[in-house]
Amino acid sequence: MSKSTAEIRQAFLDFFHSKGHQVIASSSLVPNHDSTLLFTNAGMVQFKDVFLGQDKRDYSRATTSQRCVRAGGKHNDLENVGYTARHHTFFEMLGNFSFGDYFKKEAIAYAWELLTGETWFALPKERLWVTVYETDDEAYDIWANDIGVPCEHIIRIGDNKGSAYASDNFWQMGDTGPCGPCSEIFYDHGDHIWGGPPGNAEEDGDRYIEIWNIVFMQFNRQPDGTMLPLPKPSVDTGMGLERISAVLQHVNSNYEIDLFEKLIKAVAAVTGASDLSNKSLRVIADHIRSCAFLIADGVVPSNENRGYVLRRIIRRAVRHGNMLGAKEAFFYKLVAPLVEAMGAAGDDLKRQQSQVETIIQTEEEQFAKTLERGLTLLDDELAKLQGDTLDGETLFRLYDTFGFPVDLTADVCRERNLKIDEAGFEKAMEQQRQRAREASGFGAYYSNVISIDTASTFKGYDQLDLTAAVTAIYVDGVAVQEVAAGQEAIVVLDETPFYGESGGQVGDTGLLTGKNAEFTVQDTQKYGQAIGHIGKLTSGHIRINDRVDARVDEACRARIRLNHSATHLLHAALCQVLGEHVAQKGSLVNDKYLRFDFSHFEAMKPQEIRQVEEIVNAQIRRNLPVDTEVMDIDAAKGKGAMALFGEKYDQHVRVLTMGDFSIELCGGTHAARTGDIGLFRIQSESGTAAGVRRIEAVTGEGALAQIYAQSNQLQDIAQLVKANSSNLNDKVRGLVDHVRALEKELQQLRDQQAAQESASLSSRAIYVKGAKLLVSELSNVEPKMLRTMADDLKNQLGSAVIVLATVAEGKVSLIAGVTKDLTDRVKAGELVGELAQQIGGKGGGRPDMAQAGGTDAQALKGALAGVESWVSSRL
Repeated sequence: MSKSTAEIRQAFLDFFHSKGHQVIASSSLVPNHDSTLLFTNAGMVQFKDVFLGQDKRDYSRATTSQRCVRAGGKHNDLENVGYTARHHTFFEMLGNFSFGDYFKKEAIAYAWELLTGETWFALPKERLWVTVYETDDEAYDIWANDIGVPCEHIIRIGDNKGSAYASDNFWQMGDTGPCGPCSEIFYDHGDHIWGGPPGNAEEDGDRYIEIWNIVFMQFNRQPDGTMLPLPKPSVDTGMGLERISAVLQHVNSNYEIDLFEKLIKAVAAVTGASDLSNKSLRVIADHIRSCAFLIADGVVPSNENRGYVLRRIIRRAVRHGNMLGAKEAFFYKLVAPLVEAMGAAGDDLKRQQSQVETIIQTEEEQFAKTLERGLTLLDDELAKLQGDTLDGETLFRLYDTFGFPVDLTADVCRERNLKIDEAGFEKAMEQQRQRAREASGFGAYYSNVISIDTASTFKGYDQLDLTAAVTAIYVDGVAVQEVAAGQEAIVVLDETPFYGESGGQVGDTGLLTGKNAEFTVQDTQKYGQAIGHIGKLTSGHIRINDRVDARVDEACRARIRLNHSATHLLHAALCQVLGEHVAQKGSLVNDKYLRFDFSHFEAMKPQEIRQVEEIVNAQIRRNLPVDTEVMDIDAAKGKGAMALFGEKYDQHVRVLTMGDFSIELCGGTHAARTGDIGLFRIQSESGTAAGVRRIEAVTGEGALAQIYAQSNQLQDIAQLVKANSSNLNDKVRGLVDHVRALEKELQQLRDQQAAQESASLSSRAIYVKGAKLLVSELSNVEPKMLRTMADDLKNQLGSAVIVLATVAEGKVSLIAGVTKDLTDRVKAGELVGELAQQIGGKGGGRPDMAQAGGTDAQALKGALAGVESWVSSRL
């Protein structure tokens, strides 16, 4: 009996745990503090800083089943999903990692034992083939001599991608950074399937399938191409769970494994499809995995970066549902079957199921409004298409008007054996792409960060002042032996009371003082295991090994502590008032205020905001003790501790409890008791993205200052309106009613003035080819009155073209009106467009009425002078 996907995942982790590997939970699909990646796309992403030497863990061997997405940026498989047996937007990468521990010999032996061992995967050895980098004799010898793989099953692959080290068997993190040769393991599905072994002309077939890639990280590639040996060679492996499941379940396609069988049946049920072999079912089954897990990890649909990729995937799934005959929202209904199919690996998703369903349903319904109309337009364009390529202008119009991603249009064309003009689309999209590039920034030189080998011990939970040794100094990113007065630098100490920014809490400020030296610390940041004090030396010299007194700004830290503790109370209160779906999506804690982002799909009602504020203040008055305890992460989660979004945790974590009210994982600094916070006041509640709300609040002295400011403001208002606290509301309401009445009266007077102006203007109309034309620049007329006047003049003149303009504060406003009988020849929108170009502005509207604005008042007279000839040419 074959193993289930869940059993295969667990067997992999169990095997490497038995070999001394620490089992590490999958990290977020949004890479932690990594601007070089759009999504987590490989198992090694959460260990990148370890491989770079910028971070150290308390283990040297690890194993994971990492959730990955490849649907945007450099690694983008979206277009292939549903059309091949093995491409996915979302997949799980099984991996084992060595951080300077074992290397090629052990890594290869472990892989062979797991794949062929009778108690593990028990694959027939004769079905396995391996590849090595062409010059990697060491790996070749291990496979041939130690493992005993026949030489004809070991294939050397050289630089087959056009340049040095550009090879299927040479892995690189990026253009620079850690890299090295790799050894891939292939499974032969049998001669009943077309295809050849790797390196063969028929290697693209489905007979020989890569199941595992073992990367030997040996080098650090520099920008000039130089390969520097890494001080601690390491191992990074990746095996797609879906691929190995297909092999072990004796099927040739990933979409035939048990997990996908369940999802495909669920898709058929919600769409009403009866043909289970339809590729649209595969597309939707794949896409619900990436969409659900991306949302669970904090991504929401938008028009930028990660949110835009998510939106594209949702819309692609919705269109395929439409093709299957789905008449209403269906995609969100697949979250529940997905949670069930994922088993234990879907626990994080299960906790947020309701929120994920809401976000998908809202996006789905929004897109459904435009999908049918857009597809109709596309069908019309394709019906009249000459040739086999859809032009770029149409592609852009579909994207710009109907929100159709170009790959969705390409999907439709592909099904009809048509091509798309991508170059034309790119040209039309140039400005949008430029904005996206400026906003994105996904791409950086991996080694362009400070790599500090030393570690700093944080003593700031209990001390704000201590003496420590200087272990490193950096000026402009370069390690130096000393820093002189006037220089800005980063100073690293062996131990410090300064908190390095993390978990939303800003870095501490303060002073480092030595013999005749004073260094002002303006910020504190973490660099792997080191804590860097960023600032400026105001006097003297500081050298490596000097002893300095490190003193945190106590007043500033105290305010930060109170704000940080308040965020924990706020989080728990939000869960109480709004529901358990509330999850933190980001935070900022400084000495002035706190900012808290959380998942919730609608604006909070005023009574909900008041209720949250009351709950937090009630917990402050209870004066609960704030306790911390270091424990194993699994024990912490078992105790009910909430993990914070976007943070990575070591195996041992700090658990912060506030009485019986709040328990969270947190490495920040906090009040001793909740009563220290004093008072909590919410300043604002707003939306930052679909499904994400933001609260900004103040505590203690800041909250009191806000109350005093509001009280003073009310007193000022009372004095202005000659009222007191008992009748202020009535007095202000009366004034508002009086102002409204005056405004109404004023508008009536303006309408009368406009009518009088219009009556006097109508006599100035001239005849142009039998039609009346009135062109006039008006003074002392509000721009918003132009429309009323144009309507009046159209009624008075009967058949006419009217252009009115006025200048206010250097800005030109103009309007064009055309009576219905003339709009077949003279269109107000075209006329306004012509005038707008001349006055440095833009405008548009209907054929009978259009408006424009501009900034070049000097050009107005010339523009108006040309109207007669323009109108004449069209009559």
